[in-house]
Order: sequence, then C-alpha cells, then structure tokens
Amino acid sequence: MSVALLALCLGAFVAGGLVALAVPGRPGRALVAVTGGLGSLAAVVLGAVVLATGAPLALHGAFLPLTGIALRLDGLGAFFLILIGLVGTAAAIYGFGYSAAYRGRSTLAMLGATLNVLLLSLAVQVMADNALTFLLAGEVMSLAAYLAVLTEPDGAGTVRAANWYLVVTHVGFAALVAMFFLLAGANPSASFETMRRTALDPRTRDAVFLLALLGFGAKAGIVPLQVWLPMAHPVAPSHVSALMSGVVIKMGIYGFVRVIVDVLGRGPAWWGAVTLALGAISALLGVLYALMEHDLKRLLAYHSVENIGIIVMGIGAGLVFQSYGLSGLAALGLVGGLYHTINHACFKGLLFLGAGSVLHATGTGNMEALGGLIKRMPRTALAFLFGSAAIAALPPLNGFVSEWLVFQALLGGARVPQVWVAVLMPIAVAMLALTSGLAAACFVKAFGITFLALPRSRAAEAAHEAGASMQAGMALLVVACVVLGVGAFGATPVVALAIAAIPGMPAEGVTLTAGLSLGGPDASGVMSPAAIALALATALVLVPVALRLLGAARGVRSGDTWGCGRIGQTPRMQYTATAFAEPLRRIFAELYRPTEDLSIDFHPASRYFVQRIHYTSDIRPWFETALYDPAIRLLRALGGRVRWVQAGSLHLYLLYMSVGLLILLLGARWLP
Repeated sequence: MSVALLALCLGAFVAGGLVALAVPGRPGRALVAVTGGLGSLAAVVLGAVVLATGAPLALHGAFLPLTGIALRLDGLGAFFLILIGLVGTAAAIYGFGYSAAYRGRSTLAMLGATLNVLLLSLAVQVMADNALTFLLAGEVMSLAAYLAVLTEPDGAGTVRAANWYLVVTHVGFAALVAMFFLLAGANPSASFETMRRTALDPRTRDAVFLLALLGFGAKAGIVPLQVWLPMAHPVAPSHVSALMSGVVIKMGIYGFVRVIVDVLGRGPAWWGAVTLALGAISALLGVLYALMEHDLKRLLAYHSVENIGIIVMGIGAGLVFQSYGLSGLAALGLVGGLYHTINHACFKGLLFLGAGSVLHATGTGNMEALGGLIKRMPRTALAFLFGSAAIAALPPLNGFVSEWLVFQALLGGARVPQVWVAVLMPIAVAMLALTSGLAAACFVKAFGITFLALPRSRAAEAAHEAGASMQAGMALLVVACVVLGVGAFGATPVVALAIAAIPGMPAEGVTLTAGLSLGGPDASGVMSPAAIALALATALVLVPVALRLLGAARGVRSGDTWGCGRIGQTPRMQYTATAFAEPLRRIFAELYRPTEDLSIDFHPASRYFVQRIHYTSDIRPWFETALYDPAIRLLRALGGRVRWVQAGSLHLYLLYMSVGLLILLLGARWLP
C-alpha cells in the first residue's frame, strides 16, 4: 500500500507538470489543480500510514538505479510529508480559481508546471536518504520557487526579489555541500544511517553544526538571513506564497532537525544556546518589522520570520536540555517546535490565501487603500479572521497550543543547575511573551484596517467575493487550524511519533491526555484547548439567551459613530495603518531609526491656514544597512577590479581553462 501511495504521489506531481505545459486554458488549470491536489492527498495518507505503523518505507536502488538516488520515509520525514500534503492540497484547489487571472498569458503554463515541480521536490526532499538525493531535491525546489516568483517578471521588484532569493539560498546550498562533505566524506551516496555511525571529532562536529545553522538558516529565513523573505513572498502568486511560507522555508527546519538532532545526536550546550538566541532574535525582530508594514503580503512575510524564530526557539531549548540529559524536557521543546511548524504552515498558508483573495478582488495589497471588505467579502474576511486569531496565539486555535508548549519547555530551564541557563531561559520567555503580544496587535491592525470601517478607495468599494475554489482552499486550512487547536490532545502524540526513533528521546512522548492536561515526562503545565473551546461556545449561546430572558430589545438600530460632533463620517476620518502603528514606532524608534519627510502647503492668503500636509516615513531593517550594503559594495568593487579578465577573446578563455585544468591535475598529483 505504501509503495502504491508513493507512486501515486510522485506520479501525480509529474503528470501535473507535464499537463500544465501541454494543455492550455481552463482544462489545463483544472488538470493542474486535480493532479496537484491528488498528489498532495496521497502525501498526507502516506505520511499518516508510516507514522501509524512505525514502519519506514525504503526504496534504495528502486528509484532511478545507478544514479545514487535513494528514498526512505521514516517518522520525521512522514510528519513533514503530511505538512507538505496539507498545504499543497489547499494551494492546488485555490490555484484553480486564482490562476484564472493569468488567462491568455504565457506565464500560466509555467506557473502550473512550477507548482507541481515544487511539490514534487518537496516530497522527495523529506524522503531523501543520502546527501546526493537531499541536495538535488533541494536544488530543484529552489529553482522551482525561483521560477514561480518570476511569474510576473514585469512587476515592480520581482526580478530583484527572485535574484535575492536565488543568491541567499545558494549561499546556504554551498554551506550544506561543505557540511555533507564533513559528514559523508567523499561518498555523497552514503545513507543517513551511515552518517550516524561515523565517529567525528569534536571540532568537526562543531563545524558541521555551524555549517548546518548557516545552510538551513538561509533556507528557513532566520535573522540575519531572512532578507529574501519580505522581497519574494509579496511578488509571488498568492498560492505559491502560501507554499513558500508554509512549506518551503520549513525544509530548513526539517534539515536542521534531521542533521543536528537525528544524525549528530547529543551535542554541547552551546549549540542549543546559539540556536535559542537566534530564534528569539528572529521572532522579536520579525514581528517588530511586520508591525510597520502596510502591504498585506509583506507584513505576512515578516511574520514568517517571527514564527520561524518561535520554532527555532523550541528546537534550541530541546538541544540545551538534551545536552544535560533531560530527555523529557528535550522532547517537550522539540514537540513544541515541530507542532508550531505544522500549525504555522496551516495558519500562514490560510493568511496568504486570504491576502491573495483581497489582491484578486481589489488589485492592491496596500492596506491604506482597503477597508470595508467584510461586507463585500464576508467569507474571505471570516477565513482571514480565523488565521489572524491563530497566528496571534488566541485560544483555542492551533497557534495558542504550540506556543504554549514552547513556553512550557522554556520554563523548564529552571531545572538546569547552570547560571547561564538560568539567565538565558527567562530572557527567552520574556522575548516570546513580547512577541506574542505584538503579533496580536499587528493582526488587529491587519484585519481591522483591511476589512472593517469604510472603503478607502474605489477598488475597495468595487471588491467582490473570491471564487468557489479559492474559498474551498481557505476553508480547508480553517478546518485544520480548528482541529489542530481543539484536537491537540490527539495531535501531539502524532507529533511525538515523529521524533520517537531519534536516539535520546524518551519512550513516553509529550501528550495532551484524555483529561486534556499536558502529560508526559517532566511536564508541569495544565491546559485544555478543548475545554476552552467548549467554554467559548457555551458563552456564545448563553449570552443571547440571557439577553432575551432579560427582555433586551431585539431590533436593529443604526447610526453614525461619534466624530467630534460632526454628522456623517468619511474614509478620511478613520484610522490608517500608519496611525495605528505610530505609538509602537515611537516606542521602538531606536531600533527602527525611520527616515521622515514632512511637507506642509499653506493657504496663499494666510500661513495660519493649512491646505495640505504630506508625511512619509520609511523604515529599512538595520541589518540590511549594516550587513548587506557593505558586502554588496565590496563585491562590486572587486568585480570592477577583475573585469579586465573578461576581454571577449575566445583564445584567452581557452587559455584560462587550460591553466585551470593544469593546476587541478598537478594538485591531484601532489595530494596524498
């Protein structure tokens, strides 16, 4: 059965890529959606079967023999395969309606092909059983995402965003090649099991950790390697953005857990400390810069940085506890991080699909030009509200559960008798708490400015509800957010199965027991998402009943909100996104360091009367200015210095090749 599911999964993605190129128009879009959805559903079922049975699926030598490519699906890979399939199904369904906007354009076929190739490469990567397969699948994934970002090459900033993505991910790719060279030596076909048995000296293990942190960090988008996220996600088609934010960046998380936790095993405490610190910084900076964004998709991209930081915090805490032999707390941190991985995939995928519906209906993602969409797009507004509540960690939705698990893991640091742990863990707890509060404020702004009040533009006034397939894609992820939150007592044992086979993990996993309190080794907290949901549902029923029993008036009264004595409200009188974020911008002014421009036009008859005030404020992340700008200037200067070697002479280029080949031959001759 597992082999048949694997064949269906991979075969459907291959067929979808070919169909996209061969069948034009609406039939092609429908077939792309069907094949993408079918392959994704097969991925979910296959992952569930492997997790349920505990029997890995191995295809060594059966898949493209003589190439060195090998596949093996274990519990950890199965968990991420379920994540891929879940978001992939929603994106494929949603994409049928969303891609209608590309009718008659040459990019439509390429969009459908790259979507299926992206899903195919993601599925293969979590099943890779050696360095060669892992690196090849990762490279195909990066190239497919690059082409998907370039779907609208004439858009402002599209080419720049795609190039940044390609450069940063290939810096990470180079680090991963070096990492696997240390792990597998000169044999890229060596399996992960062989790497586990290879004894490495402490310095080599430390080098592998640092290279993994760089390589997988670039793919995941942790600070300061996140620079490509707020560029690439806003310009990609929205269902591709959902895949990139929900799944593609999670391959960095998968690879880090696979190599550091699974292959290398227990390491020194400073590994976890560095990982935890980077996660906390990424989480806080991500949400702070998201607060200042007014483009809906760019705001969501910065929140991907924030949530990757929360995931990395859970993993970092797990590494710290693992180094001290506290396997129960290590499992709690890892389960919290992995549970937030799938939760973030669901609610961030939902939010990107919702933002895509807004963009599809209005032609803009600028919140300052939106407003009042809840009346024109009620079902999209409801879906976006669910996603906003989940990402803001409001109970009983899934974001609350996984962040609570990470909190519990960090609070367990009090059991480690080390001064630096006693200092680091409370700081991490405080940063996570601040991050959660700021995220709630940010999505009050995102939902309120976009969907509530009065339309601020004609485009917002003329907005229309998303099509049926787009609504279906969002509805699937709404259900996932609710189920993973309310049903966390059944979901957390499944997540624990993903790490059960990793050496050093406890036999008893982290669970939310039938009594709905957190159970498992070293667990101390008590929380019940299902009980919270029941209480909220009861309140929603009891309040109207109580009002009716008390004789409250049931008629609807309408009237203007108070406007300083003015009768009749206009869009210019309501809060803007800039005004909403202004208090926080002032609080964190030392971090933002905004550039401001204020121009005032006075009445020609008297300077006491103002005709118009124009205010602009621009905030650029400090690490772009401090880190990337000097590096770019240096590279350009070096490029100018060596430009003379590119003389345009074929004979000179042949000479370069000959000299290079001679040097390589001499080096091979002299090396032992």
